[in-house]
Amino acid sequence: MTLLVMAAGMGSRYGGLKQLDPIGPNGEFILDYTVYDAMKAGFDKVVFVIKEENLEIFKETVGNRIGNKIETAYCFQDLYDLPEGYTVPEGRTKQWGTAHAVLAARNEIKGCFAAVNSDDFYGRESFKILADYMKSNEDAPSCMAGFVLKNTLTENGTVSRGQCYLDGDGNLTDITERTKIMRLENGNTAYFENDQWIDIDENTIVSMNCWGLPEEFFSYAEKSLVEFLEEGGDELKKEFYLPTAVKKYLATSGNSAKVLKTEAKWFGVTYKEDREGVVNHIKAAVESGLYPEDLWKD
Repeated sequence: MTLLVMAAGMGSRYGGLKQLDPIGPNGEFILDYTVYDAMKAGFDKVVFVIKEENLEIFKETVGNRIGNKIETAYCFQDLYDLPEGYTVPEGRTKQWGTAHAVLAARNEIKGCFAAVNSDDFYGRESFKILADYMKSNEDAPSCMAGFVLKNTLTENGTVSRGQCYLDGDGNLTDITERTKIMRLENGNTAYFENDQWIDIDENTIVSMNCWGLPEEFFSYAEKSLVEFLEEGGDELKKEFYLPTAVKKYLATSGNSAKVLKTEAKWFGVTYKEDREGVVNHIKAAVESGLYPEDLWKD
């Protein structure tokens, strides 16, 4: 099984290339722990989707550490990688979003795969439940690690999460991207939309872009990209989100996606102020024996 890691974002809110910010005791990055946990769960290949200009720094850091531990490949998210007949709007510099990032790996991945963000710490349980489900459901491997909203918030600002709706069998029926969610001063959790804060249950299941998908997803996503480009909106800023592409894939293909609930607590560096909490969490995990102090030491 292949792990696809989306690492092309520069982290505008965080400032700088946050994917390569050391947070482990020996300079490990969050994505080092992502790959390590995925390997423990049974993944045997990793594909990093990056910007081409970051290739050498990725190879010098992450590549040198894991290249002899797991099959490793690199793909580039290119703003100009668009369907025939479409061009980048004048003045646009922003990448097209997470679904577009996944599409960058369409020629590198064979078989089912997991797709995750590079700057989110998901926990080993998340990769295990994805791997176990995909191995047991090879004909219909679509699934998602479903996080509890309260376990995915930061004290330092808003976060973007996909609000999930499930049927009685635990399958995903709908997903809505909420781009600004936070805990308010009154203790309520809410998202900002149409110039107002709207309360949302803190126990809501949300997507953290931790997906298990079949290879056929790529062809459906390519068609969805065309639809996205035809839609209106801010031509300089609109994004083709992975949850949106998955939702369209499920609706078009007639397949379902199992939501695999996890109580794992998310850690990430959406903002610079988040970094200390991630460092402390990794330190505690090392001290407990979950991770070796030197992650990749033979």
